[in-house]
Amino acid sequence: MEAPYDTSRAQSTATGADTVTPADPDAAAQVRLTVRTPDAMRELGRRLARLLRPGDLVLLTGQLGAGKTTLTRGLGEGLDVRGAVTSPTFVIARVHPPLGAGPALVHVDAYRLSGGLDEMEDLDLDVSLPESVVVVEWGEGRMEELSEDRLHVVIGRAEGADGPSLDEAVAGDDVRRVAVTGVGPRWAGTDLSSLTGLPG
Repeated sequence: MEAPYDTSRAQSTATGADTVTPADPDAAAQVRLTVRTPDAMRELGRRLARLLRPGDLVLLTGQLGAGKTTLTRGLGEGLDVRGAVTSPTFVIARVHPPLGAGPALVHVDAYRLSGGLDEMEDLDLDVSLPESVVVVEWGEGRMEELSEDRLHVVIGRAEGADGPSLDEAVAGDDVRRVAVTGVGPRWAGTDLSSLTGLPG
């Protein structure tokens, strides 16, 4: 069972704009967003990709169908990696090599992993994790030891929404609230405002 998160949107009553706010002392900043469509979730992934560099760890938290894999598809597009990004549930981890000079994308589903870092090393991935961007679905409470620096993305359904998965949703059908938090020195001073103002 995942810990509850407040993924409600912090907004100005005058403008309804997404906001960037200071987070806990170990975090650089937190941005809270409203994501209205699957296309907007992919765009968020593309924008996140611009902030990432080799060795970065991204932890994704959210219920089944929240949009974690949709976000990761956008990350893959933004990083320009090979292969279709799909849920790694049955293989646990997939490696997407770069098409250009950028880092590889390692996409992990940690739902069935209980050994944390040891179990990740046992996967025998044909890639160097310090030279890759590692995205872990269901990673909270399991994969933080991979790095003291991480980007934590929490995706929740908007209050009162109990609709289809984001991949099945039509425009306006199932709004998501997303909180993105940078943790550790890597993210200190990083401006997350480029993630705001998503289309839709």
